[in-house]
Amino acid sequence: MSQIRFIDTTLRDGQQSLWALNMTTEMMLPALEQMDEAGFEAMEFFVPIVQLKKMIRDLNENPWEWLRQGAAVARKTPLRLHAGYKGGLGKVPESVKKLMVQKVIDQGITCARISNPWNNFVELREEVDELKRMGMDSVVNIIYSVSPRHTDDYFVKRARAAAKLKPYRLCFKDVGGLLTPDRVRELLPKIQSVIGDIVLELHVHCNNGLAPLNVIEAVKLGITHVHTAVPPLASGSSNPSIFNTAGNLRALGHDTLVSEDVLRPVQEHFTGIAKRHGFAIGAPLEYDQSLYSHQVPGGMISNLKYQLEKVGMSGHLQATLEEAARVRADFGYPIMVTPLSQFVGTQAAINVMTGARYEQVTDETIYYALGQFGQEAPDVMDPDVKDRILNRNRARELARIEFAELTLPEVRHKYGESLTDEELILRAFIDEQAVEVARRSRPSATGGLSTRQPIVELVGSLSRLKDRGFVSVQKGRNFSLTMSKSPQA
Repeated sequence: MSQIRFIDTTLRDGQQSLWALNMTTEMMLPALEQMDEAGFEAMEFFVPIVQLKKMIRDLNENPWEWLRQGAAVARKTPLRLHAGYKGGLGKVPESVKKLMVQKVIDQGITCARISNPWNNFVELREEVDELKRMGMDSVVNIIYSVSPRHTDDYFVKRARAAAKLKPYRLCFKDVGGLLTPDRVRELLPKIQSVIGDIVLELHVHCNNGLAPLNVIEAVKLGITHVHTAVPPLASGSSNPSIFNTAGNLRALGHDTLVSEDVLRPVQEHFTGIAKRHGFAIGAPLEYDQSLYSHQVPGGMISNLKYQLEKVGMSGHLQATLEEAARVRADFGYPIMVTPLSQFVGTQAAINVMTGARYEQVTDETIYYALGQFGQEAPDVMDPDVKDRILNRNRARELARIEFAELTLPEVRHKYGESLTDEELILRAFIDEQAVEVARRSRPSATGGLSTRQPIVELVGSLSRLKDRGFVSVQKGRNFSLTMSKSPQA
């Protein structure tokens, strides 16, 4: 039997799928220290395209501290970047995106898992080559989807094109949790037959409840590199549990090169955080046929639910998912992956909120119809829907805009010569306020993994505050805590 190597996704896809990226650096660091000892082949760690904005706007943290401190802690296990410098949301100059990748490389991270949202590997060649020149190896995703367009022949042709890039590795990515054991047995051998000796990793989500079985079938077909997560940031809409997956594969006679005992305290740590903060605890899901209609990925469902709750519209989630299925068909069945899934989901939410389909459209929907997020889009869209989107003044206005690719010196001149590289990236991706948030943010306290009771953790956290001399906490009639610092402290 074969040796199975695991790539951990807990701190990236796990928390993105289940916690809407609400994990702080202080929550992450103790767990990373322990995970570094577990024997993972690699750990996915940083997704800057979305994590920069999330940590600044919602967590009031400097995302560069997540990167910097995490890279300093992980000494045994290589960390991975998720995404390169192409794609993403917004019109950020490519020079800034490349600078962002360079800052990641500077911290010793030299492998990125990258995609083209259309599986267009002709377009992706430039990025693979440029990342290699910069010192970054690429794991190139072949993204699975289900639609009238996504046939076996489609995937075989795209896999053959991906192999021609000669990447470090390929990854068969089921971002929507759509695979079934039957489809694994049918499709995976055809892909394997055209990629030569390039290692193929498997990345599956658990949305339809079948991911653990899909892993078993894939390993039977020769897959030896599997993506998993540590509970409670596994299962649900996340990736399979390392404990369940490793146990199943050992029962089949395979050698699983990871120490689960080392990871038990990590599970306890994150479970305690989930309970205290009201975060989701991943659990196996029942099979849901409606998933194959909307195909909204787990990370987006988590974030969409979070955003709807923030504006008092949590009851509209199901209606939005149903509308997303209709919008996706109108848009020509794009693969539901960033940024295309955001375009579909956002437009679906607007359609539901206004009660009139495409009466209001986002600029991103217009750009999609114009082909600015993939030339394939205008060719596969419903012609009537495309005409309705483009037959408005705003569409004609956006079509006339020419986006100038600024060089780094030009970006610095625009935003300020005194900004550091990290501040310049935040300014370009977000706004001026983001720079101020990062400057005010303080490095998180590091320390070993703790299973102490919440009250002890509360006292420890309060004692580390530098700008408070007196703190008083009271809950009901039975709990009161007062802490003060002496003048010499």
